[in-house]
Amino acid sequence: MRSVISRGLSWLTAAIVGAVYGVAATIAHSYVLGPIPVGLILGAVAGATLLIALRALTGDRWAVLSAGVGMMTLIVVISQRGPGGSVVVPNTPLGNIWMYVAAGIVLLAVMWPDTSRLRRLSGAGTATGLPGSDAS
Repeated sequence: MRSVISRGLSWLTAAIVGAVYGVAATIAHSYVLGPIPVGLILGAVAGATLLIALRALTGDRWAVLSAGVGMMTLIVVISQRGPGGSVVVPNTPLGNIWMYVAAGIVLLAVMWPDTSRLRRLSGAGTATGLPGSDAS
């Protein structure tokens, strides 16, 4: 029972952290320095780094999915027209690119194959001296 509660709380925490990253990156995405979309690049790097770190540290696809859903949910929410008529992500090419880049990063991080099993299998092959291993 404790494990289920612990995992649920970790997924909730991941969703909140993903939402915070999503808001920060969405607000910063429109910063352009000359022809270079600096905000978009930094936002994409920050979001990808968060998701990669979650995947590497927890090894849990669901935590990454939770952070990604939190990130995308807040991006969509703050992209709507506000009560005062303001829009954080306008319907411009840069705004559309940001939405697709963020969704692509989340999809790639969640769908990335789990290589820990391959490492264990390759480690077992070298230790036992199986054909094709370094121990032969």
